Amino acid sequence: ISRDSLHKRRSTGGRKVPIRMKRKFELGRAPAMTRLGPHRVHPVRVRGGNKKFRGLRLDHGNFAWASESCTRKTRLIDVIYNASNNELVRTKTLVKNTIVQIDATPFRQWYENHYAQPIGRKKGRAAAADDTIVNKARSNHVKRKVAARK
Repeated sequence: ISRDSLHKRRSTGGRKVPIRMKRKFELGRAPAMTRLGPHRVHPVRVRGGNKKFRGLRLDHGNFAWASESCTRKTRLIDVIYNASNNELVRTKTLVKNTIVQIDATPFRQWYENHYAQPIGRKKGRAAAADDTIVNKARSNHVKRKVAARK
């Protein structure tokens, strides 16, 4: 795999004659084709002796809830949709713009703590966990802050 332009034709349509052999700085690498699965990351030695980390299989990620300005590391559950190719959904391949299903627990915990309201529970069922969230011991200052958020 090469990133040179010597193999391409000129804008006029004529052939380019290669002026040299391939060089190390023109090399390209095979795509990682990152899949959903237990964590597997390989280090790759790159220019300058630095390292890049090639994710081959991933099961966690950093996700943001943009409207709430909340970012949490959470578990990837499944690949739901990919606009570019259905085979990427079938093989559970992770690429840019892939729609994935994630575990919402860290976001739910943040919301319940931030707004002092239970979320994602069936209506009519008041569990003991819901009461502890709402009636948690808070200082007057924190009570005023939470009341302003509602």
